[in-house]
Amino acid sequence: MMDYRVYELDRAQRIYAAAGAACIGFAAVWLLYRQPLIALLATPLGWYGPKFLARFLQRRRQERLRLQFKEMLQTLSSLLSAGRSVETAFGALEGDMAMLIGDPEAPLLREIRAVVNRLRNGEPLEVSLSDLAVRSGIEEIGNFAEAFRICKRSGGDLVEVMRRTSGLIGEKLEVELEVGVMIAQKKFESKLMMVMPFGFVGLLGSFAADYMQPLYRGGGLLVLTLCLGALAGVCLWMSRIMDIRL
Repeated sequence: MMDYRVYELDRAQRIYAAAGAACIGFAAVWLLYRQPLIALLATPLGWYGPKFLARFLQRRRQERLRLQFKEMLQTLSSLLSAGRSVETAFGALEGDMAMLIGDPEAPLLREIRAVVNRLRNGEPLEVSLSDLAVRSGIEEIGNFAEAFRICKRSGGDLVEVMRRTSGLIGEKLEVELEVGVMIAQKKFESKLMMVMPFGFVGLLGSFAADYMQPLYRGGGLLVLTLCLGALAGVCLWMSRIMDIRL
């Protein structure tokens, strides 16, 4: 089964990510210093390209699973409200979710099929859900699996507990989605602010070369290096501020 906490890039993705990061590093440093030999010193940044791409794709896959899990909770709550047992409801989930998602190979549909198959082989449902919670690395799935396990052990009203748990987790995901929409514009503005200094210096270097010439020799190189370091720190700080998780 898939481990959603790790994303393995194929050979082509690694090459493209490394080459892209190296080119971006070269272009950014060249715009500041206008010296190819100094810009070549930034090409080792390509080593970090595959790591950033793998992290981006891993988080996007987890986010997709989280949104699909939210839809699953709503569907599961409806099935439980109709009087079905939890095991029977999970058996009917795939058909209902397939119509909502539209992709038969969606990660959540594969997980539902695996849970149903393990149920048919006599494995307890809480074991399958706990396994999914560990592999997904998603807090909401872990909370759902833990609530289900505790309810099974305590012998409480399983259907009512699952209905309430599904509702609470679904509300939390909706709030996170609303917050994401609210800060989407700010994220775009932060990315634009990260790129603007390079574009501004590049335009000055192209259209006002004499004005920028003192920065390309002597103490000007030190000033550019300090500015580049400060800009890198600000970019890292902004990315952390924009990474909001509830």
